[in-house]
Amino acid sequence: METRWLEDFLVLAETASFTRSAQARHLTQPAFSRRIRALEGWIGTELIDRTSYPTRLTPAGEVFREHAAAMLNQIHATRALLQGMRPLPEDTLEFAVPHTLSFSFFPKWLSRVEQGFGQLSCRLQASNVHDALLAFVEGGSDLLMCYHHPKQPVELEDGRYLGLRLGVERLRPYARADRQRQPRFALPGSAAAPVPFLGYAASAYFRLMTEQILADAPEPCHLHLRYETDMAEGLKNMVLEGHGVAFLPQSAVAREVRYGQLAPAADERWGVDMELRLYRSKKRNRPVLEAFWQYLATEYPAI
Repeated sequence: METRWLEDFLVLAETASFTRSAQARHLTQPAFSRRIRALEGWIGTELIDRTSYPTRLTPAGEVFREHAAAMLNQIHATRALLQGMRPLPEDTLEFAVPHTLSFSFFPKWLSRVEQGFGQLSCRLQASNVHDALLAFVEGGSDLLMCYHHPKQPVELEDGRYLGLRLGVERLRPYARADRQRQPRFALPGSAAAPVPFLGYAASAYFRLMTEQILADAPEPCHLHLRYETDMAEGLKNMVLEGHGVAFLPQSAVAREVRYGQLAPAADERWGVDMELRLYRSKKRNRPVLEAFWQYLATEYPAI
């Protein structure tokens, strides 16, 4: 059971609307509904009466509502106690960052930034794109580093946030390279010989971007799905072992391409550019955050 399920449930109990609750939690309605179902599955009984409109709680849901609030209060109190025992240094910045950026982009970016700003103490919260965004909007981090594409945007441009464009990341297909540095598999494949494909799980941001690439592809693609995971680093290792083709961000495979271990499995038409963005909330005004943001604003264009 995850604490965010409790928060979802309490919001739904308050609004009596799946639509408004999903909006408040920065989720799509199907994703929000799945999390409520997951909570009910963990508890072992239905909490929401889905036969009525507007939405209302079942008798079990009414009982659980009080316990859920008490559970969250206890969790937050315990967290505050522990944070009091191990206080976060005043000059430490907390970043919410997707897993892939935490492996590939963030370390090199931080090195470049520190050359101009000076040494920085930071804490990294690495997760999937959705959870990184949720942690940020709920006040769990100072800064959010994320991907952005017009067809899969990050909706944080409502006046409460400031944003900077850090650069561009390209997602394209890669395969293990042979001794001549040519890919062992190449798109688009054929009906008679489909390409073994290593894909992203349904919850992954890159799954959406991969589907976009394939929808805009210059010709029909023939793929045989062999493996799925939600992390690009996991797919990269499968590609290195020669199991098939995967769409990977260039920053994550730059070293392997340079040393001839991986090669693009299609030309540049089979790819998409995503912006790399950094956001902060206007409500967080710690001195170190202000100084760091002012420095970055001289280095990167505003959104």
